[in-house]
Amino acid sequence: MNLQNKTSRILVAGIGNIFLGDDAFGVEVARALETRSLPEGVVVKDFGIRSFDLAYALLDPWEAVVLVDAVPRGEAPGTLYTIEVDLNELGKAEDTPDAHSMDPVKVLRLAQSTGHVTPRVYVVGCEPEDCGGEEGRIGLTPAVQAAVEGGARMVEELVTRIVAEKALTAVH
Repeated sequence: MNLQNKTSRILVAGIGNIFLGDDAFGVEVARALETRSLPEGVVVKDFGIRSFDLAYALLDPWEAVVLVDAVPRGEAPGTLYTIEVDLNELGKAEDTPDAHSMDPVKVLRLAQSTGHVTPRVYVVGCEPEDCGGEEGRIGLTPAVQAAVEGGARMVEELVTRIVAEKALTAVH
């Protein structure tokens, strides 16, 4: 699955299950980004829970990858994070990702074990309030829904910074 064209440099991957409440944060941010003007070379794709599709997409020669997902870290619901992933700390692929769910760490491990993954991987995450429990739930909670716009802005700022850094290094 080659998502790139000659100018593609940054992949923004929306991750999440729309049937599990706030887990759909990444999907909603990807949807919001579709209406925005992003720098040339930025590809936004909603991967949902398609872990194998994302693993194969990670093998393309991206300059950077931004994963957008619900990230529970113990803060107030709706809290936004930008995390730079250290691929060296992920370890080896111990088990294969489930084709019907999405665990970004397992996906990154699988991609690494299959081929080269760009060393620049970021996560723009949001603290979830309710991921649907066993019954599931469609729709974001109000706190996470209110964070979608801020998450989209964080992605815009991050990709703009990455593009600017690349331009600076090309000059030197």
